Amino acid sequence: MTALALSPTTQPQRAVLRLHRPALTVWGAFLLLAVGALLWVHLFRAPAERHPVDQYFVLTDVNNVMNFLGEVLSYVSLAVAAWAGAALVGRELETGTARLAWTQSVTPARWLTAQLGAAALPLTAGTTLLGLVYAWVWTGDQDVLVTNWSYDRVLVPAGPMSVALVLFALAAGTLAGVALGRALPALGVAAGVTFAARHFFGAEWDNIWPDRHFWPVQLTATAVLLALTALALVAAYTLLGRRTNSKGTAV
Repeated sequence: MTALALSPTTQPQRAVLRLHRPALTVWGAFLLLAVGALLWVHLFRAPAERHPVDQYFVLTDVNNVMNFLGEVLSYVSLAVAAWAGAALVGRELETGTARLAWTQSVTPARWLTAQLGAAALPLTAGTTLLGLVYAWVWTGDQDVLVTNWSYDRVLVPAGPMSVALVLFALAAGTLAGVALGRALPALGVAAGVTFAARHFFGAEWDNIWPDRHFWPVQLTATAVLLALTALALVAAYTLLGRRTNSKGTAV
């Protein structure tokens, strides 16, 4: 009796976690590598830069390493969008896995919520951790770094904009997956939209503000991205509902 009572709410989430366990494993490994690299910069490379020797290695120079990490962290959202559009939604619609779930007492809306919840929680937590560590290292080692906060490789990963951009990427991928119902087209559309958003908010957004300071730029960009995320999710749920209501369980 207890198992039957719990199954309507727990079964979709458990199935999603099993289905996307490889992606979550990759995400966890990426977090460990990124945090480890940032700590290596702060604990070893930055102190060595303060007491330089004659040897110089371009691959371990503190500025080169931080620039590389900033670029990687700021473009993680593209991978999220591609995964969300292609694997999380598009592939399951294309292969019929979603329709199978809908025939087992799981509504389309609850199916989509389970997909989003399983992805959003680890992505939000992981991106927040990366942002905090990156900002801590960059702030603590500014005396040996030449980058300014307005550079997109610093602005994007060093604040809440990074979390908002990842959530927007997830929502854009979800909408693309629902709208197209195929993995590869959804991948291309979601990645393209997210790339455009990352470029605009990373490279152009601070230029439109007469008073250019870190937190006003960060918070306004975050607010706009979260609003766009909400709109994309509303559109995804609405479109999924219309298609399933008009065609039964077919999309």
